[in-house]
Amino acid sequence: MVLPMEMLDKLMNSRVSIVLKDGRIVEGKLTGYDAYMNMVVDEAEEKDGENVKRLGKVVLRGNSITSVLHA
Repeated sequence: MVLPMEMLDKLMNSRVSIVLKDGRIVEGKLTGYDAYMNMVVDEAEEKDGENVKRLGKVVLRGNSITSVLHA
């Protein structure tokens, strides 16, 4: 079994796809995280269906994240 923090260590500085509770998907480069699973994503883009919005650098609250995937 892979623990969440070990998985995030392996994903550091790589592109990830993060699914939020409200169904939005944020893709970008994972550049940081903390013990509460808050994540810093650089070059972030929000994907909502066919719409893509460039966000730049964002901080995502850990309690709004449902899953993290390697993009």
